[in-house]
Amino acid sequence: MKIGDKVRFLNAVGGGIVKGFKNKDIVWVEEEDGFETPALIRECIVVESAGKQLKIASPTEKPQPAAHPEPPKPQEKKPEITELPGGDRLNVYLAYLPLDLKMLGKCNYETFLINNSNYFLFFNYMSRQNNAWFSRCSEIIEPNTRLFVEEFSKEQLNDLERICIQFVAFKKDKPFGLKNAYSVELRIDGVKFYKLHSFHENEFFEDEALIYPLVINDTAEREMLISATDLQEAMTQKAKYDFPQKQQPPVKKDKTPPVIEIDLHINQLLDSTTGLNNTEILNIQLNKFRTVMEENKNIKGQKIVFIHGKGEGVLRNAVLSELKLKYKHLPVQDASFREYGFGATMVTIR
Repeated sequence: MKIGDKVRFLNAVGGGIVKGFKNKDIVWVEEEDGFETPALIRECIVVESAGKQLKIASPTEKPQPAAHPEPPKPQEKKPEITELPGGDRLNVYLAYLPLDLKMLGKCNYETFLINNSNYFLFFNYMSRQNNAWFSRCSEIIEPNTRLFVEEFSKEQLNDLERICIQFVAFKKDKPFGLKNAYSVELRIDGVKFYKLHSFHENEFFEDEALIYPLVINDTAEREMLISATDLQEAMTQKAKYDFPQKQQPPVKKDKTPPVIEIDLHINQLLDSTTGLNNTEILNIQLNKFRTVMEENKNIKGQKIVFIHGKGEGVLRNAVLSELKLKYKHLPVQDASFREYGFGATMVTIR
């Protein structure tokens, strides 16, 4: 558009001759009555250039085909997936990264799924809430890639205590070996997200990350909760078979597992409480209590001492309330005054 062009208004009646420009957005148009009217350039259309008339197609007029239409462009081929040696065994990981490693307890966190195999994975990432599962992300991740799943805040950590990832492996446009459908459940310890040493260097990210293996060489990984007593008995059994000894008269063994002591003071759970309020600190302490109870709830005779301190009794009352609500069948008493003072509660699993 230049001075001298004849223009028509798009969103109003009228038009005229371009007399000048106020800036890059405004044009002055002299209408038939001789008055100059300012108008937006984008709301004007040139109907006659200075010295040359332009044909403007009407809304109902169909555009004429070009005299020499361009030949259709060939379809671009999709880039071929590069397969890596040994990639036909599934190796899948779940990774958590803080947005700022120096601001643990304040910053948000990112979740990634890592597919270290030559297969596509159709997956569903879920968390357990109120005795039901909630789908947080479901997508397809390409071979030998990592995929951003979600970002969450420290307030959402309680929603991630129980995680389940289900997925099916396949290849596109080529034959492949059939893999089982996988469903892997994890129990996420929220306390780890506040500890610097929980995040480590790894081969998948430049930054340090907390990484959970889901499948290693086609075998699903599951958290194994083995008590010290079970481990000791297993080692004893192995030694017995490896080195046979003369039969000795049976001796009664005390099968009572050793007492487990759990200090719930926040300075024993976290390196720093910077940025945490009292409610968040209490939730971290209770999450530790719940994790220990779940790990030992099937070990009969196990005694667990939770050291909560005397203080104002907030943590003690919260622990007792949880025991009455979820573990009312278990004996609960004050722990030994000589060993723990007035600030400990003992639970016996039966």
